[in-house]
Amino acid sequence: MRVIDIPQIEKLGVAEKILLVEDIWDSISSEESAIPIPQSHMKELDRRLARHKSSPGALLSLDELRTKIESRK
Repeated sequence: MRVIDIPQIEKLGVAEKILLVEDIWDSISSEESAIPIPQSHMKELDRRLARHKSSPGALLSLDELRTKIESRK
């Protein structure tokens, strides 16, 4: 389904469209158990958790992360 399939949506202003999207997202997230999590995502989460458990002190502080991001620009 696309926006052009529902003419009423095309007529909405930007703010109204954003509110509509928020309502749609809320209705989706309230049924989160109906959304399957891909196996690849589960594997990545497991990998990251294992990495953290093996070296919990290796995390960056927020300031360190910001500095690292800024240095890439």
